[in-house]
Amino acid sequence: MNSHIEAIPGARIMLVEDDMNLSYVTKDNLEKHGFKVSAFDDGESALEAFANEAFDLCILDVMLPKLDGFSLAKSIRNKNDNIPIIFLTAKSLKEDKIAGLKLGADDYMTKPFSIEELILKAEIFLRRSRVGHPPLQKNIFNLVAYTFDFHELLLQYKNEEVENLTQKEAELLRYFCQNLNKALKREDILNAVWGDDDYFAGRSLDVFISRLRKYLSKDKSIRIENIHSHGFRMEVG
Repeated sequence: MNSHIEAIPGARIMLVEDDMNLSYVTKDNLEKHGFKVSAFDDGESALEAFANEAFDLCILDVMLPKLDGFSLAKSIRNKNDNIPIIFLTAKSLKEDKIAGLKLGADDYMTKPFSIEELILKAEIFLRRSRVGHPPLQKNIFNLVAYTFDFHELLLQYKNEEVENLTQKEAELLRYFCQNLNKALKREDILNAVWGDDDYFAGRSLDVFISRLRKYLSKDKSIRIENIHSHGFRMEVG
């Protein structure tokens, strides 16, 4: 597994962890793989630093003094839609994982975690954010009777009913909007939106496709079709 880990030169990581021993070990290992790491032991100091410095990825503990990890992530997301966020936590409850992912986190690792896995995921998310999210992208899409605002995570039907999307729902819908009427491979969708095409991401994709179909069901001219043994296509018209 080590042979596949290649740090992106110059990538800056914010590490927020109040367990000083874990913070030291994690920071040391990340730096050995070429990342530049700034470590913080509370949410407030991390948020202040985020407002004044440029970071490429955030690794956040959930249980933090002064400002918890979920609140910190929400503030970070308000300032930057695309920066990857990985949660580290001692909690393994499904509700906590869902809460983190709804805030737009890219992953959620339960302690004790594998440093090697963390480094690999950091590399994957950094590469995805740099390749998959160019600086300028269209954020407003018109889908027949729907208006989709990616930046605000809103899907509006006929200027009336509004659906609040999660970050991942919005990223998936934007990918379909950018590739209307095209046959898309499952692995291409997974790599573009999740940064990985493993089993967990694949199962998540099917759940998110079902949600988008439900959101778009008011207009029968919009369809997300299964393409057997290939992937999906969103058709309009």
